[in-house]
Amino acid sequence: MTSERRTEHIPPGQPRARPAARQIPLAPPAWLLRGLRPSRAPVPWAAVVRAGIAMATPLAVGFALDEPEYGALVSMGALSGVIGDTADAYRMRILNIAVPQLFGAVGVALGTLVFGHGWLAVGALTLIALVSGMISSIGTVASVSGLLLLLNAAVGAGLPLPKPWWTAPLLLGAGGLFVLALTLLGWPLRGRQPERAAVAACYRSLADALEAAGGPGYEERRLEVTQALNQAYDLILGRRARVHGRNPSLVRMLAQLNVLIPLVDAAPAAHLSGRPLPPEVPAAVRELARAVEEGRTGEPDLELPAPYGPSQRAIDTALRHAAAIVHREDADPYNADDRLGRPAALRDRARRAVRDMVLSGASWRYGLRLALCIGLAQALVSLVPVERSYWVALTVTFVLKPDFGSVFSRAVLRALGTAGGLVLAAAVLSEVPRGWWDVPVMAVLAALIPAFTVKGYAFQTAAITPVILLLSDQLNHQGFDLIRPRLLDSLIGCAITLVAGYLLWPESWHTRIGDRLADAVEDSARYVERAFGAADATDADADEAAARTARLHARRRIYRELSGVRSEFQRALTEPPPTGARAAAWWPLVVAVERIVDATTAARVRVNHGAEAPSPEEVAAVTAELRGLAEGVRTSSTPVEVRVAPPPPGMEDSVLAPLHQEIAAARAIATEH
Repeated sequence: MTSERRTEHIPPGQPRARPAARQIPLAPPAWLLRGLRPSRAPVPWAAVVRAGIAMATPLAVGFALDEPEYGALVSMGALSGVIGDTADAYRMRILNIAVPQLFGAVGVALGTLVFGHGWLAVGALTLIALVSGMISSIGTVASVSGLLLLLNAAVGAGLPLPKPWWTAPLLLGAGGLFVLALTLLGWPLRGRQPERAAVAACYRSLADALEAAGGPGYEERRLEVTQALNQAYDLILGRRARVHGRNPSLVRMLAQLNVLIPLVDAAPAAHLSGRPLPPEVPAAVRELARAVEEGRTGEPDLELPAPYGPSQRAIDTALRHAAAIVHREDADPYNADDRLGRPAALRDRARRAVRDMVLSGASWRYGLRLALCIGLAQALVSLVPVERSYWVALTVTFVLKPDFGSVFSRAVLRALGTAGGLVLAAAVLSEVPRGWWDVPVMAVLAALIPAFTVKGYAFQTAAITPVILLLSDQLNHQGFDLIRPRLLDSLIGCAITLVAGYLLWPESWHTRIGDRLADAVEDSARYVERAFGAADATDADADEAAARTARLHARRRIYRELSGVRSEFQRALTEPPPTGARAAAWWPLVVAVERIVDATTAARVRVNHGAEAPSPEEVAAVTAELRGLAEGVRTSSTPVEVRVAPPPPGMEDSVLAPLHQEIAAARAIATEH
């Protein structure tokens, strides 16, 4: 574990640094290139087909009934459903699509009531923006709901929609429900397939990690395991409060997921041993993945070589136990508890979420930022005649979503994406005759939205822009004349967001990524204490079982926390200096902390399989080192030399020796900068 080896770790999506002499002075900045580089995510073909059908069908019905405006409004509602259709499990799709549609209906109704009322509309939209921003801090569904609440309110306040006031909410809601109906068509045929596929994906990602153990590609594979576990647990446990006790298939999948944890814990020990695992081991894990996906039961057929050393013994034991659980015909109630604790009742969680939102300073700050920007946008278009002025507020809403990514880069990427989308929209509006030809054109353009969304924000914007323009033309009949106002309004909205929503707020420049990293280092110190603390010394079976459960809970929490830290840093890397530069300077230490946690997990596995446990003095020395490192990170804006007490002498043969090496390497990284 030398610092030389560590320099080979380059974060995903990060280009390898070039010598200064080869850099091109006029080249675009790295944060912009990262945003414009398309993701390698696969195209969701089922979502592509649904989007084309969901948005073209209402338009066709509108033409058939000689009510193209009504058809366009239903298609607008379908657009929000298409954008929100991101979940895998069918029950989660109901929440992701239906709940935001309710908020969207409320928003367009409120916007319609203040249409044409000047400063009353400004005040109403500003208040709606405050509420929208605050509820966005609750969670994913609430974030999309707040977004749709404000978007539809801006549309209702800026467009002359059909009367009476309930017509537009009804039509927009019908479009979203049409997307939901198309989404749920596969439920009777696929049933639990999304959840089962998520569990199988955990097994496959772990097989890849075990195959890479001992080699340079292990760390990237280990990150994929963590992400797969987070997704699977969120997918399955999201509804466990209601159906866990009476749904055998869900209990069985949860047991299959939980029994994977000992294998995940053993993987770092296998990697640190420096020896590749026998190929039969990852092959057996992949066979278990197929058994999970196909729902196969029966006697497991494992042909594994004799294990060598503590790490291989740990993997052999965990793999055989996993095979027994995977192939059980009935649900295993002893493995059906989750590793994060039973979720509270829905009413309690809702009450706690509302309380946290009202008392959260971050929630109020974001709500006020969004309200300020929306208020300025609406005041501007009330004072200055701007064509299609509601697009200014729409742009502000889309860009100023911190949970969607960097505000600065989103503003720049939205401007670029809008320009690219306008090129396609100009060709459509100038060459395609209005009428029935709009239906096949809409089917093609709508299908591009989910295909481009997975590639990046700029690509999503480029796909959505011509769709919105084509639907707006059905309501306004301006044709090619929509192009220039659309670009102008988008640029105005981006400018308002950059100034009032980014530059004027100190938190945009004084990022807390250093504090978040320091918190992660302190959490790793607590993880070491939990792994080798006093509870480990007891001989009582009940206490030992409780200690094991506590360690499992601690492990899941620390790895999920590190996943969040990595996501926050990757988001910060897309910011311009100084935030992006600080994130880049701290990034190697993020990787080092992940390796420290891996070394702790590996040491715990070795102790479980015969290695001598570390002394309390050594554990105390390690945690003191980590807390000293955390304090140095917290008090520095950029990495500087961190001085902590050296480890006790004579620890070269200790089970924590690799952990001492990782901490020393982390200090070296801080010193190098």
